[in-house]
Amino acid sequence: MTTAEDALARAGTRLPASAVLPELVSVLGAAGRALLVAPPGTGKTTLAPLALADALDAADARDGRRGPARRVVVTEPRRVAVRAAAQRMASLLGEDVGGLVGYAVRGERRTGPRTRVEVVTTGLLLRRLQADPELPGVGAVLLDEVHERALDADLALALVVDVREVLRPDLLLVAASATPDQAALRRALAGALPPGAGAVAGASSAPATPGDGVPLVVATAPVHPLAVVHDPPPAGLDPPRGLRVDPRLLDHVAAAVRRALDAHPGDVLVVLPGAREIARVSSLVRAARPDVDVLALHGRTPRAEQDAALRAGPRRRVVCASAVAESSLTVPGVRVVVDAGLARVPRSDHARGLAGLDTVRVSRASAVQRAGRAAREGPGVVVRCWSEADDARLPPRPEPEVATADLAGAVLDLACWGSPRGEGLALPDHLPAGAVAAAEQALAVRGLLDAGGRATPLGRAVARTGVDPRLGRALLLGARAVGGRRAAEVVALLSEDGLLGRGAGPAGGDDVVATWRALRHGDDPARTSRWEQEVRRLRSALRGLERDGQERDGPERHGVARDEPARGGLGGGGGSAEAPGGAATSAGDEEAAGHVVALAHPERVARRRRSAAGGPGRDEVLLAGGTGARLLPGSAWAASGPTSGAAAHGAQQDWLAVALLDRPVGAVDAVVRAAAPLTEAGARAAAGPLLATTSEVVWDGGAGGDVVARRVERLGALVLAEARLPDPPRELLEAALLEGLRRGGLALLAPSEGAERLRQRLAAVRAALGDPWPDVSPEALLAGAQTWLAPELAGARRRADLARTDVAAALRRLLPWPQAARLDELAPERLPLPSGRGARLDYADPAAPVLAVRLQEVLGWEAGPRVADGRTAVVVHLLSPAGRPLAVTADLASFWRGPYAQVRAEMRGRYPKHAWPADPLGG
Repeated sequence: MTTAEDALARAGTRLPASAVLPELVSVLGAAGRALLVAPPGTGKTTLAPLALADALDAADARDGRRGPARRVVVTEPRRVAVRAAAQRMASLLGEDVGGLVGYAVRGERRTGPRTRVEVVTTGLLLRRLQADPELPGVGAVLLDEVHERALDADLALALVVDVREVLRPDLLLVAASATPDQAALRRALAGALPPGAGAVAGASSAPATPGDGVPLVVATAPVHPLAVVHDPPPAGLDPPRGLRVDPRLLDHVAAAVRRALDAHPGDVLVVLPGAREIARVSSLVRAARPDVDVLALHGRTPRAEQDAALRAGPRRRVVCASAVAESSLTVPGVRVVVDAGLARVPRSDHARGLAGLDTVRVSRASAVQRAGRAAREGPGVVVRCWSEADDARLPPRPEPEVATADLAGAVLDLACWGSPRGEGLALPDHLPAGAVAAAEQALAVRGLLDAGGRATPLGRAVARTGVDPRLGRALLLGARAVGGRRAAEVVALLSEDGLLGRGAGPAGGDDVVATWRALRHGDDPARTSRWEQEVRRLRSALRGLERDGQERDGPERHGVARDEPARGGLGGGGGSAEAPGGAATSAGDEEAAGHVVALAHPERVARRRRSAAGGPGRDEVLLAGGTGARLLPGSAWAASGPTSGAAAHGAQQDWLAVALLDRPVGAVDAVVRAAAPLTEAGARAAAGPLLATTSEVVWDGGAGGDVVARRVERLGALVLAEARLPDPPRELLEAALLEGLRRGGLALLAPSEGAERLRQRLAAVRAALGDPWPDVSPEALLAGAQTWLAPELAGARRRADLARTDVAAALRRLLPWPQAARLDELAPERLPLPSGRGARLDYADPAAPVLAVRLQEVLGWEAGPRVADGRTAVVVHLLSPAGRPLAVTADLASFWRGPYAQVRAEMRGRYPKHAWPADPLGG
């Protein structure tokens, strides 16, 4: 094979990474794994794989190993970077791609029998590991751009480390980046669990300090000098929010590009967060500078345009790119990078099952990666559209995707690997428990995981499809229901970024069926080509599963019940004919699209909300998952309008299968971005796991509510039918009545005055003597209602039954025996007075009972009365003959000795017929 040195000679320069290649090969010979750190443009992606291939050849020759030469597999996070890296290595070897250097991405592979270095996407490596963990024929794996901390990259690192420890100790492993989290990655390379995790069984030989045993190889010299210019936008811009970026920032970026074209030589690379921003800035620059070529480079860019962006052109160029610009690729001619300073990251609302993208400030590590594109071929300049003060506040590196993304795919991959939830794997970071739980629930309801978190046969088959598990399930089950071609076409529409939703193309809007038909008709050739490529790949995956016998034993093999709708076999024609050439006819498109979308997202089966008048709502739906959502203005599914669902599909659409759903940052409701029509019967068929018929006996309402007993059929949160439950289970009735008491309080029992006085007397004794006298506070009685109201609850069915409760009798059940016999002694209802009359005590305050009495009736009482074995003084309210307050005292003796004389002097003249003796104790 042509050596790495030969490649350097062809390049006409010695890239800095070449200086550390001997060290890299040496440490790999000793340790088998290493972390390679090299600045952008130093040649690590181009030269290190070639050096590894040479090292494998030398080792095989030294050991006398016979057989095919071992390959080096290099991973890149994006397809465009895969192709670019392979093309660069092949050109240095003077070959075309597919010879000594090849590549493979989803749906495309260019390799041959001579291929020694194969560049693949990280996701494709994961699929290969699942298919055959031993990676036969592979001698080394180089994981590039690990600083991005993409979820696939973290998983691939953990799985390859596991393979090295268990199956392939000879497999060489290199993680490479310009700006990695060295501690986390070296720890993972060493096979150590994240901090706080338990020790791996049998890992006692690991270094005392995780990662210390993993060699670090660093290439420090930059290729060319790089000048940094800060060009902040004017003050007052709105911060990014969700997918929204202030248009004034984009205007500023376009102006910075124009200034860069005037001030500096060479092509300009502009880094922006997404396709929408790329389109805006491209338009502004193109209008202002017709003398330059403006090109776009992002994940949705057609292959031919991507290739054009990666080739030198006849005129100066401005290449507007997304975060793909951080990958290991060289954009020829670029000497200036204009960085908008923003990045798009995934965000998941696990509680509501919503996922989307958010726009955030770029990290320092990503800013370094972007800037490096300017100095790959000569001295360069990076123009950063933020201030030096903001630069100092940038986060050091991107937040790991595992902390923010939907984990359904990762959890299924780990379950298929035999490590549910990542247990025992050397992941750089823990999987968040909440996100894992949400993912497991989503997978379990689809039949992809069993109760123990292990992959079911259907789950294993779905994992092999190479798409999100939700879409993989829709592909397999949809093929049985609507035919393989139709299922593949709809799933390709859902899986390929940018094909659905407004802004995705010239037709369709938020109507999945209209978009599907537009793609079939080739309204946008570039989009149709991308879609057709994925359709072919998915149909090939279906045929591969069929060949491998995944369906040989019938539907139960994949956990599919026999009553699953199955109008056609795997890859069959489904419920309608297919036109010549295999394209499905238009008949039945609505049913097929709705069914496949609902299979993918059963929790997104939606029904239009009813209006206040009881009719269909206009622009709001409720999803089976319980989330409320609104339709976009002018939606194809609006109740009326020129492009309404009624016009396009023949009837008012009360039911929808939602394909795209997000919740804008700060919004209460989610927004439906794309949907397909559905019927109630179709919803029942596709979202069967969410169907449930339950007996519901609940307290409906608050203090004024009552028990409602009904049998309800639900599809998740959607009520399909309900009927009165004539004989509800007693335990459910009791639970509903107790809930009513919690909401309405003891007032629901309509206690009499006597019952309330009894409760107050018991409370007074409890306050004075404590146990075993019961706590009869309202809170305690409500908490213990199931005990002291047991006989009443056993016979009650509704609120009216509670109101007939003899509360006093129920309270007496709480009295301890034999102390109950002393209640009248300890807390008497009435006290005998010196006048010979009896007076009622008021126990409203259990710590201070009140006796309200005319002063003349207590003449002769030397000391005030006490209750509860003398522990509680009675507060005496002394009244005039007319019943007006004279004094309040808990110490009657002190009152006689002091204030009484003044009261007597004031009252004798007013009430001369009543006794006001000078000696109140002597009569």
